[in-house]
Amino acid sequence: MANPFSRILKDLKVGGETFHFYSLRSLEDARVESLPYSIRILLESALRNCDGLQVLPGDIENILNWEKTASNIEIPFKPARVILQDFTGVPAVVDLAAMRDAMKRLGGDASKINPLVPVDLVIDHSVQVDVARTSDAVEKNQELEFQRNKERFTFLKWGSTAFENLLIVPPGSGIVHQVNLEYLARVVFNTNKVLYPDSLVGTDSHTTMVNGMGVCGWGVGGIEAEAVMLGQPMSMVLPEVVGFHLIGTPSSGSTSTDVVLTITQALRAKGVVGKFVEFFGPGVAELSLADRATISNMAPEYGATMGFFPVDHVTLDYLRQTGRSDESISYIEAYLKEQNLLVDFTKPSAAIKYSSVMELDLSTVVPCLSGPKRPQDRVALTDMRADFEKSLSAKVGFKGYGLKPEQIAKTASFEFHGESFTIGHGAVLIAAITSCTNTSNPSVMLGAALLAKNAVEAGLSVKPYIKTSLSPGSGVVKRYLEEANLQTYLDALGFNLTGYGCMTCIGNSGDLPEVVSEAVLREDLVAAGVLSGNRNFEGRIHPHLRANYLASPPLCIAYAIAGTVVIDFDKEPLGISKNGKAVFLRDIWPTRADIQKTITQFVLPGMFREVYSNVTKGNQRWNSLDVPSGLLYPWEDKSTYIHNPPFFTTMQLEPTPVKPLENAFCLLNLGDSITTDHISPAGNISRKSPGGRYLEGRGVDPRDFNTYGARRGNDEVMVRGTFANTRLKNKMLDGKESIQTLFVPQEKWWISTMR
Repeated sequence: MANPFSRILKDLKVGGETFHFYSLRSLEDARVESLPYSIRILLESALRNCDGLQVLPGDIENILNWEKTASNIEIPFKPARVILQDFTGVPAVVDLAAMRDAMKRLGGDASKINPLVPVDLVIDHSVQVDVARTSDAVEKNQELEFQRNKERFTFLKWGSTAFENLLIVPPGSGIVHQVNLEYLARVVFNTNKVLYPDSLVGTDSHTTMVNGMGVCGWGVGGIEAEAVMLGQPMSMVLPEVVGFHLIGTPSSGSTSTDVVLTITQALRAKGVVGKFVEFFGPGVAELSLADRATISNMAPEYGATMGFFPVDHVTLDYLRQTGRSDESISYIEAYLKEQNLLVDFTKPSAAIKYSSVMELDLSTVVPCLSGPKRPQDRVALTDMRADFEKSLSAKVGFKGYGLKPEQIAKTASFEFHGESFTIGHGAVLIAAITSCTNTSNPSVMLGAALLAKNAVEAGLSVKPYIKTSLSPGSGVVKRYLEEANLQTYLDALGFNLTGYGCMTCIGNSGDLPEVVSEAVLREDLVAAGVLSGNRNFEGRIHPHLRANYLASPPLCIAYAIAGTVVIDFDKEPLGISKNGKAVFLRDIWPTRADIQKTITQFVLPGMFREVYSNVTKGNQRWNSLDVPSGLLYPWEDKSTYIHNPPFFTTMQLEPTPVKPLENAFCLLNLGDSITTDHISPAGNISRKSPGGRYLEGRGVDPRDFNTYGARRGNDEVMVRGTFANTRLKNKMLDGKESIQTLFVPQEKWWISTMR
């Protein structure tokens, strides 16, 4: 069937070229003007893909009637592309390889199994903070990364040549969402001179970061992503859209991190699960694109499907700053103007209708953190000490540890590098500037570096046992820190470059010094981590850190210097200066003017062009990998990383009828805030766990276990890793933290390790 809306396919001339597009104006339907911008993108996709089979004319009518149909009907959506990171991307490529085997076994043409839309896979989740606080940390960590993951990387490199429409961004290039923001995102697609909005789904929940530049997209499960890769529309409930009205200007002492933590708390309290959040109002114009991306990044933490910022002149300026071509920016701007998708946030649009509206005055945002166990539990910086001390004795829960007075008084002593140290509850043992959430934002990165400069010049330092690290999301950060001559001050405080990847934020924080771990365990201390990440669920950052706080990069440095979260920065100094004077946080905090001056001088378009011009060329280690050739992957039975999944090995042309489930019993009884970190952890594999025992049984040394995330290409490991989070509280065991449950054969119950 021909597209029934071909009448609205119009021409657009830009710079001597003629493009084509499906014109929303040409629908001549007044309902379009009242639609939120995010819903208009869903409408355009449906119009362009209407074929009477996958997308029906009735679907377009349902979208146009959004005010009445939101949350009540399902619509098909065909994203323009798919983005993957390696933890979740490896299983997707494994499935494609297995499909080819099945296709050949069933007499078909294996070469027909390919992604039908562009797929970008960024290898960013494998590198760990094995080495920190040394000038060669990044080199050593990348060397260990390749040693551990050679088999995975070989498989992915094979996939990059075996499959069409699959781009692999090699390890060491950056974090998937920052690479997406700075390089991969199109904003407007140009396919054979047909223009349409960029949109995507990704196998990582923080895919939403790209919403900050007006790109519609969110995280989905692997099966949904694979369906989109193979040309199928995804079925979704037409969402409600919460309008978030921003007014005012951020105060001089606040950062984009403080803004997003404040928004996260507010939206969690409202309840926006399954909804889009669309930001509007004059306050948006006060935010840089990096600030907006930080807010969009944490949409999963505030519960929304998207945190969407429509495109405006700031977006176009960002495209120029990050080295996109003048030609592409020209047709992007022309297209968005023609479609009425280019916004001026200083001019309100009364025509747009939202399901509900919230408001935040940016000038009221104060410095803050979130924790100790959830990203929505915001704590004002001024309340931090009191809040942590209260949590020690509070009932066990999201804000409590249930300690008795004699337990709270405990301390632990140890020797490290020839010095004696004593720590107590709240001791900071990990301070990490990490994660796409913040490292994509020059304002907080350069703010942290300027704070480090001021601290070093004042004679402050970080205790040697604290594991400090800097793991930015792209090589651009390294460039502007070095050009501004600020990396040397970060190094002086132990924040040496450790790698380009998620690292501490995903749980790849590496080991603590053995004497430190022993001290924590010996006295059962509630030790702390402070990181510029987006998640701090129990057991995620490090198994020995029970309190973890999300904070801006400058505050990560401040708490590293303090060495504890039990400090009131307003009343207590960070340390003593060279001349014997007390140094407070306010004394070394950089001004907004100084930060902006440094950005203007040192964050340049040429840096982005230079870094990303070589992004797909790889590095020496990647390029030296010897990979198999051919359409079919040569599976190895002995592999504990890559395994041919069983569901394709027995597949027939006619599907086997689904059998009903009978006599099923409860496996687990869990409470609230159960996340993917509990269900399918990505972090370390315990030697005592079912997954660890399986690997040892296959001859894998515990030193080479790697992580659950790195082994997601092997279903035998992952089925044993289900619910393997050591902080999982099972009500069937009276809330005991354990990877065990009660097994119920017939009527007898007993404790059995899950497997």
